[in-house]
Amino acid sequence: MNKKQNNDAEKEFTKENNEVEVNDEQQDIATEVAEETENAENLSELESLKQMLQQREEAIEQKDKEYLFLMAEFDNFRKRTVREKAEIIKNGAENVLKGILPIIDDFERGIKAMNENTDAKSVKEGIEMIYNKFIKFLQQNGVNEIASEDAAFDVDLHEAIAMVPVEDESKKGKVIDTITKGYTLNDKVIRHAKVAVGQ
Repeated sequence: MNKKQNNDAEKEFTKENNEVEVNDEQQDIATEVAEETENAENLSELESLKQMLQQREEAIEQKDKEYLFLMAEFDNFRKRTVREKAEIIKNGAENVLKGILPIIDDFERGIKAMNENTDAKSVKEGIEMIYNKFIKFLQQNGVNEIASEDAAFDVDLHEAIAMVPVEDESKKGKVIDTITKGYTLNDKVIRHAKVAVGQ
């Protein structure tokens, strides 16, 4: 082998070595770039997860605030309702009592008239007027008398306090006499009629 060939072989070997070194360097750089890209992607994914977590925490915090606000609002509503109910119970009879006051005035005038006037007929008419006025007032407020005379006995409306023997078969199981009148308030029985029933 001559010197020239030897030089050429050396150059070729050096060139191949340089190419291998370049290839190794490129591969190292490529590996580093891939690792950095992977790290960047991992960091990006981590940042994304952190953002999602933060958004969820903010949403939960917002829901908690809304829940607490609703609870406070409901508590205020409940307290207000209890207070209004107490006021209605306390002052509910006010309108009824205001309506009764003029009737009391009429009674007072009637008593005064009885002391001054000895005519029994006019006193009786005055009392009947006051009675009729009072009955009308009760009806305006939903209080009605339970019809009992000759009605069939009804346990929902009547209370039997006596059983009266009757000869007429059509009178059996019917109200013969009303001892105490019964009343309803807006179709609800507030006092049962005390009656005698035929048997």
